Amino acid sequence: MFDSTRLAAVALSGGVDSMTLAYVAHRRMGQAVTMFHAASAAVPVSATERVNSYAERHGWKLRIVDAGEFADERYLANPANRCFFCKSNLYETLSSLTRANLFSGTNTDDLGDWRPGLKAAEANGVRHPFVEAGMAKADVRALAASYGLTDLAELPSAPCLSSRVETALRIEPHLLRAIDSVETHLRTELSPETVRCRVRQAGVVVELDSEALARLSNSQRIQLTDQIRSAFGERPVHFETYKRGSAFLREETP
Repeated sequence: MFDSTRLAAVALSGGVDSMTLAYVAHRRMGQAVTMFHAASAAVPVSATERVNSYAERHGWKLRIVDAGEFADERYLANPANRCFFCKSNLYETLSSLTRANLFSGTNTDDLGDWRPGLKAAEANGVRHPFVEAGMAKADVRALAASYGLTDLAELPSAPCLSSRVETALRIEPHLLRAIDSVETHLRTELSPETVRCRVRQAGVVVELDSEALARLSNSQRIQLTDQIRSAFGERPVHFETYKRGSAFLREETP
């Protein structure tokens, strides 16, 4: 998976894929691998905390960077290919900071989805070890579990917070911070399997897995609605069953 004779750099989001990759890379290469984590309003606070915790616990060489996407109007405009501009900023920043080979935690499941960020990775020579090894998401989770990293193996998937904002609505840092705060609160209050707080033209849509939504009492719904409205400037709030990628409206974006 890694050439121990070459320096390596892992782009570390804080999710199960990149964290597991970083753990394996460090076991094989030690201080010859550097972990780069781009901290921004689009990254959940818990993800950055997880990165810092693992780095301290396992002795990783970690660099926290600003990838600069919030200075890129193409990203802020939130087109359907927003991810391309995000990843372009990330990989170009990393290339300016290191001459090491760049690696990402992309797995084979990601290849079946429309992911403009993969084009940015290709343009910047980024390698995907899990793809090269033919590993899907379940394989990555199994690998994490085999090393005793139960917290990673069971970590729910969590795309970047900008993915919660409906296509063509401008990406605003204060909205992303509100999304992160609401999702964190809902995880504590409801213990859902899945939660997404979407910002849409019509208002805020809280998506929960069907079981968590069924457990939501009328009194809880009213209380949570008031709390969420205050976090988003009194926008209307609706609760719905989780639907993957529901804020993505490719056909409506030029």
